[in-house]
Amino acid sequence: MPKTTRLTQLGRAARIPASPEKARLETVPNPHPGTAYLVRFVCPEFTSLCPMTGQPDFAHLVLDYAPRARLVESKSLKLYLASYRNHGAFHEDCTVAIAKALERAMKPRWLRIGGYWYPRGGMPIDVFYQSGAAPKGLWVPDQGVPPYRGRG
Repeated sequence: MPKTTRLTQLGRAARIPASPEKARLETVPNPHPGTAYLVRFVCPEFTSLCPMTGQPDFAHLVLDYAPRARLVESKSLKLYLASYRNHGAFHEDCTVAIAKALERAMKPRWLRIGGYWYPRGGMPIDVFYQSGAAPKGLWVPDQGVPPYRGRG
């Protein structure tokens, strides 16, 4: 079992950070660093605030990455994503900032995020970020989120 002594949130009571800047993404050693594989996290109830109105915005996030030496620890990721619930930022900023924070924390081979935002002002805004071409031989499944079709 890999050492995880540097973890400060897993196995302990932890409060949701007040903001993404105060959140801490933690990583653990990848037990298969020489293997090309995909890790997927889905956050179907992501919430942030509109920076202009303060009203809540909702998104279905799909995070895919091919790790190198480190994996993101899932509890720290959950707390990081939850820290956006009182954070005012546009959809594009939230989506890309999450991707860049994950890149800084674990330096993956490849990362992509699909931010499928629910309508604001009658218009859904979907935001996609990818760090580059997927590594050769990596199986990258469809994110599985259908386009928004309204109530019918």
